[in-house]
Amino acid sequence: MAEEMIVVLCSLPGDAAAEQLAGILVEEKLAACVQVLPAMQSVFFWEGQVRVAAEKLLLCKTFASRYSALEQRLTALHPYDVPEILALPVTAALTSYRGWMGDVLRG
Repeated sequence: MAEEMIVVLCSLPGDAAAEQLAGILVEEKLAACVQVLPAMQSVFFWEGQVRVAAEKLLLCKTFASRYSALEQRLTALHPYDVPEILALPVTAALTSYRGWMGDVLRG
């Protein structure tokens, strides 16, 4: 049976931290690919106030079996006290893409 694919979302401050963290995750084979989406604005409730922050979003493609290690690494390197780390299931994927992910993550 094929491994379960997931996409992990993680927002970071809108600076070089996002690109650096993406590189670490790929180099350590915690994700086969990490896309860094351009600047976005997040509105959220923190410490009793509504806050607004410029951020970038990481889309990390990996297998569910790697989630725990990915989460630990993100938490260790992330500048926020409570980082956004959300794993979403992939319900369908191109067979050749799934194969490529397996080659990268197991290779």
